[in-house]
Amino acid sequence: MGRIKTQLIKRTTEELMENQGADFTTDFAENKKILNSKLNISSKKIRNVIAGYATRIKKRDR
Repeated sequence: MGRIKTQLIKRTTEELMENQGADFTTDFAENKKILNSKLNISSKKIRNVIAGYATRIKKRDR
């Protein structure tokens, strides 16, 4: 079993992928940098979870 993503994480990531999906890559570190420029997220943990979920979506949709 994997970790469960909250609705906040899923909703935020899917909105970002819908609007700016071409900007994201399959590289986690690059996605963190992109999120820093796109959103003002005060929590490092939330940013990392969103970046990880975006990475996973991009790898799945190749």
